[in-house]
Amino acid sequence: MFRMVKTEIWKLKRYHMIWAGVFLMLLSVLLTLFSTTALDGTVWTFSFFTEQVIKNNATMIFPMCIALIAGYIIAREGKDDTLKSILTIPVSYSNLLWGKLLVCALLSLLFGLVSAVFTIIADLMMGFPGISVTSVLQTFIQIILNCLFLYIAVMPIIAFAARIPNGHMIGTIIAFVYGYGGMFASGDTMLANIYPVTASLGLISYRSYDAAVHWNVLICLLSMIVAWVMSAVFIFTTKGNVPVKIAKKHKKTIAKKGW
Repeated sequence: MFRMVKTEIWKLKRYHMIWAGVFLMLLSVLLTLFSTTALDGTVWTFSFFTEQVIKNNATMIFPMCIALIAGYIIAREGKDDTLKSILTIPVSYSNLLWGKLLVCALLSLLFGLVSAVFTIIADLMMGFPGISVTSVLQTFIQIILNCLFLYIAVMPIIAFAARIPNGHMIGTIIAFVYGYGGMFASGDTMLANIYPVTASLGLISYRSYDAAVHWNVLICLLSMIVAWVMSAVFIFTTKGNVPVKIAKKHKKTIAKKGW
């Protein structure tokens, strides 16, 4: 498995799609910056800006982002016509998927780090009050861990989409709707703890200082475990079907007799 993950990391060098993930992390911060221009009486501080970036990541950007990139990485073997060569070695298709998904977990940590850096840069540019060493460390820890937990929450969609030929775009659309549903789930305390997207917020103690916010860490953790188990079931029951290219039959041209 280590060699498989190492090989997948080498392959990332030729995937320009990774830069799309970096851009989407920047987009989340830019959307939050745009919301600061609203004259609604909101007092923006360093911590509050970070919280809004985390919320935008969870409900709008990251589920779609990681589903798109993970699906792209999985689908490349079929598009590059290398899957049939890989399956000739004694490696099962499920192990191949696990290797790719582990690399995507590392990517989610990387994107979380990038998002945290963009967030702190934006905070410094805007001059929001409340910045300190503790708040900066909290920003890094919360955003990075949240991206990892969001990846686990989206894993069942990625694993299911891998069963469908060229299903990564379908998975991306489902992941976007799935993430956006977190906005509605957050309105109910119990549903927020159960719904995997919002459960990821509970595991990082998102706005836990607010008396109106109640997180049950055990339920949130169970939600993540259920998502991981569902992903494992989809992966272990997936068969690697090598796409077969159907040769087109050329019609025989009948030579006309005479002039």
